Amino acid sequence: MGEDECHFLMVLILNFLIMKKDWVKYLKAFAFIAPCLAIVSIVFIYPLIRTFILSFHRVRGDELRYVGLFNYKFLLFQDEAFRYAAINNTTLLISVPILAVLAIVVAVLLYEKIRGWKTYQIMVFLPYVIPITVVGIVFSRILRWDGILNYLLNSAGLKSLVQDWLGNSKIAIFSVMGIIIWKELGFGVVLLLARLLSIPEEIFEAAKIDGASWIQNLVHITIPQLKTILQYYIILMTITMFSWVFNYVYVITHGGPGNSTMVLEMIIYRYGIPRFMPGIASAASSLLFVGIFVFIFLLLRFRKGMQTRGY
Repeated sequence: MGEDECHFLMVLILNFLIMKKDWVKYLKAFAFIAPCLAIVSIVFIYPLIRTFILSFHRVRGDELRYVGLFNYKFLLFQDEAFRYAAINNTTLLISVPILAVLAIVVAVLLYEKIRGWKTYQIMVFLPYVIPITVVGIVFSRILRWDGILNYLLNSAGLKSLVQDWLGNSKIAIFSVMGIIIWKELGFGVVLLLARLLSIPEEIFEAAKIDGASWIQNLVHITIPQLKTILQYYIILMTITMFSWVFNYVYVITHGGPGNSTMVLEMIIYRYGIPRFMPGIASAASSLLFVGIFVFIFLLLRFRKGMQTRGY
């Protein structure tokens, strides 16, 4: 259920409590959204509550023993891999503003139909539709020590830039970040380009007549028109960097070397599947959920504050 649906549901509840004389009308409205609420409750809310309850227990076979906050204390104060994972997920957030800026620039260039724009449009969007497994396998071959990237750098006389891109613990997470940016950029470009195509051309033509430069046009007209879609894209990419990077890491580095590319989803997977410690896996899931919730809440508060100031 999205933000708009949640707001709609809250309005229905408040109106029902305030205007009891129209209770029949609001009961009809609730009847229409009841199937959706039932599905959301079964698919999302119940597993979420169950995971939270399980995070306070230790599971051994069929035995379920209450251990209080032990699982949380273990992850936060004893598990070094969890701390590395939290840092790496936070590091991946650097890619969000990079994606936003690149998406704006590329979308504007495609909208202006620069020479070869149809080819560029395909090149930008194609990575997004390629399965992550394929992307991971291909780039794990390209970026290894004897891969094609280092071969090209050697051939161009740039031996100083040759690196073990995935084997060096200092740069491995940034190599993964580059792959994510390459793949996720197309979605943002499509979103922003669709918004640009819905803007009346008279606005841009009037700016040109007034003598506005390309930069002035971008800053004062294009970006304000893209604000709503851009905010949605930033929030979506923020969630992605926290909770949708498992496939990249699992296929490309499996969390290595060491814990240099470990992410929170990998922690949940390792404790939940190979080690079969669902209590700790549930605690990690709960911490990830709370972290995302708090971060998105602060982001929305910041957006509301910017809107109040007229930005």
